[in-house]
Formats: sequence, C-alpha cells, structure tokens
Amino acid sequence: MRHLKAGRNLGRAPSHRSAMIRNMVTSLFKHEQMETTDARAKELRQVAERMVTLAKRGDLHARRQALATIREKTVVHKLFDELKDRFMDRQGGYVRIVKKENRKGDGALISIVQLLLKEEGKKKGKKKGKTAAGSADTAAAKKKDAKPKEKSRSAKKPEKAKPKRAEKETA
Repeated sequence: MRHLKAGRNLGRAPSHRSAMIRNMVTSLFKHEQMETTDARAKELRQVAERMVTLAKRGDLHARRQALATIREKTVVHKLFDELKDRFMDRQGGYVRIVKKENRKGDGALISIVQLLLKEEGKKKGKKKGKTAAGSADTAAAKKKDAKPKEKSRSAKKPEKAKPKRAEKETA
C-alpha cells in the first residue's frame, strides 16, 4: 500500500531520484530551458518553483536552503541575483511545461521545461475599436476592390475515387 507516498517514483531508488531531480533543477536554472520526459518535468516543476520562492525571500537562510538542493554556487547566485527580479511581481507559476512529441524509442511523451520570461508589454485589454464612419469607409473600399467570382468547372477539385472491393468469384 502506498499510503502517504506522494510524488512519482520515476523508476528509481529514492537516492537516485533525488539526485536526478537536483541535477535537473541545477540545469534548468543554468540554461533556463531543458528537454525531458513529461513525468520528470512535472516533478521538476515542484522543486524549481520552490527554489524561486526561496530566491524571492532572499535572506541568508533561504540561500542556504537553495544551496542544499542546487548543485552549483554560481547557479544559486544567478537565481538570487538575476532571476529573482524577473519573478518578483508573479504569485507563482514560474515554470512552463510545453509538450513536444513522443520519443521514437519507447514512445515516452517529451516536454520542454522553460522558465517564464518577464512580460514587459502586457496588454491592458483595450482594443482599438472601429468608428462607424471608419467601418463604412473600409466596407465601401472592399466592395470596389472585390471582383465578381467566376465559376469554372476546371477549378473544382476532383473527387476521390472510391476503392473498389474485389468480388468473390463463385465457381
């Protein structure tokens, strides 16, 4: 029975699984994008978002907690100095998982894991509306430019031939 056993096993022993997740988190923050299987990506997202939350807190204890998970000091410095500013306005959802394709060998679903970019040019929701005169002018211009459509038999697409079934011969 798997009572109180949360998370995915990923076909590994617990020590191997945690080492793999730690390596993947380090690579994600180092390169800001990586490609892995879908199940691994979903496990990676939990740990990566926890690390970004620690970086947003930014105190010494949070830095030491991040160093306990992330393998390289330079990556932790990058997270706490550069990447933290990108996510200060967000309340979560720092990692995006984009499904890519099935792997050729075993058919496993492959995903791309990305850190979100800073959204500088957000749309305010205001659309440029057309005025009544403007829409009438454009409608009149479209009617002038429009040519009458000519119908020709050569322009039709040929119909697909239906496959003929072989009839059984009776002898």
